[in-house]
Amino acid sequence: MERMILMTSELTGKAGIKDALPTALGYISIAIAFGILGRTSGLDLLSVMLLSIFTYTGSAQFVIISMLATHSNIWSIVISTLLISSRMSLMSLTVAPYFNQTSLSRNLWLGSLLTDETFALSMNKLNYTEHKLSFSWLNAANLLAYLVWAAATLTGGLVGQLIKDPEQLGLSFALVAMFIGLMYLQLISDRLMGITRQLIIILVVAISFYFCLIYFSANIALLLTVIIGSSIGVVIERWY
Repeated sequence: MERMILMTSELTGKAGIKDALPTALGYISIAIAFGILGRTSGLDLLSVMLLSIFTYTGSAQFVIISMLATHSNIWSIVISTLLISSRMSLMSLTVAPYFNQTSLSRNLWLGSLLTDETFALSMNKLNYTEHKLSFSWLNAANLLAYLVWAAATLTGGLVGQLIKDPEQLGLSFALVAMFIGLMYLQLISDRLMGITRQLIIILVVAISFYFCLIYFSANIALLLTVIIGSSIGVVIERWY
């Protein structure tokens, strides 16, 4: 089991697929849940698939479905999607310095398919590669996750008519479980900060998110928490 989990220092496309496979498999239940929810909300299969292919951000897709169900206007949906996805700009800016020698078109391609999970995977990979990443590795990881997400959405859409209440299946918890696993891998593999410093950052993030939720919506609270947690992490890494 340990050999299946631990990464290596390889930065090839083959290594990217191998490293991203556990994460991509975690997408299956979430994307199936989205496909089911989309169909049970009244969307046709093509619309559900287009949302996954072109929007490709799980949380925003679920919000879009709920807003369509309540007949929200198009601008409300667009603005909500932008707010939910705005955190990806921070993640892309974090990854970008590792691709300074890569062309702009390739950087834009990587950024367009980057997700929370492949970003976390990239940060974990740095612990094994002397803080280096390659286009081949991240592109393979991104594409695997993207294709699995699309295929699982299609599966969920096809069976959506058979399930009337997808919430009873508890499929949405798969997203939480996936992040717990990624956080655990980061804790045990980061050789620079150590477990104690990482636990401090996790505690700060949890407390920040709790208090931000009191005064802001969940999406704004998430964005603010990302900024706070990242800032605290930089301070701890540089001065302690």
